[in-house]
Amino acid sequence: MLKKVFSKACLVGAMTASALFAGQAAAESEPLWQDVQDRGSLRCGAAVAPPYVIRDPKTGEYSGIYVDLCREFAEQHLGVKAEFMDTTWDNIIAGLQAGKWDISLALNRKPKRAMAISFSISPMYGEVSFVYNNQNSKVPSGTSNLADFDKKGITLAVMSGTVQDQAVSDVIKNAKILRLPAVDETRLALLSRRADVLVDMADTNRIFAASNKEWAQTVYPQPALLKQGIANGLRKGVSWSDVEAFNIYLEEKIAKGDVERLVEMYTEQAIANASK
Repeated sequence: MLKKVFSKACLVGAMTASALFAGQAAAESEPLWQDVQDRGSLRCGAAVAPPYVIRDPKTGEYSGIYVDLCREFAEQHLGVKAEFMDTTWDNIIAGLQAGKWDISLALNRKPKRAMAISFSISPMYGEVSFVYNNQNSKVPSGTSNLADFDKKGITLAVMSGTVQDQAVSDVIKNAKILRLPAVDETRLALLSRRADVLVDMADTNRIFAASNKEWAQTVYPQPALLKQGIANGLRKGVSWSDVEAFNIYLEEKIAKGDVERLVEMYTEQAIANASK
């Protein structure tokens, strides 16, 4: 059974965060949803990170927790189709600011990011975990102490431009950090032993570890690297009423348990697909 990621406290926190948007200046008044309806499509910037954002390598079709939320909001509340714009974690904020898409999916809420863009409330929360091969003698067995992973000779693989990249960069002083552009490349680095430790969001690592049960060991480093809300990014100039409309939609999805069901469905689905 997956660990529950939602509670009444989470919902209250989400609603509180939503209320804080009301203090934005009246000058910030981009009529985003009207522009989207005039165009006929909601453009969603998507960087792959299962189970939040999944891209089928054969068809190019998108799915995942945040993809489904974006698609449903577009179709049921705006009356338009959703378009998913392929991007990387290095470019997902810059593309939003440049107007290449309307929403950036599955962004961790960070104070520094909030100075550059606006955020929706967080449908769910995440933290960073490590996965390593339990036969790798360079990694001490049975430890969660972050210092045990920060040693010369150990290489940590992480997606560049992500919050997990920033988190390890702030604290890792001795181990090598191998920054790669995509989730598949970081996983391949661990599989090929080019890297000793895979650094990723815990929900993403859970899928990879479950499909490699015979050797994959998961660790939640202590002290924790981060525990943050995973939200959607919007441009700074988007009107308060538009942000509020999106937040009301997300609040209802959280309260009804729909988001938690999406988490369970896509995590189980990704584990099953990875095990084939």
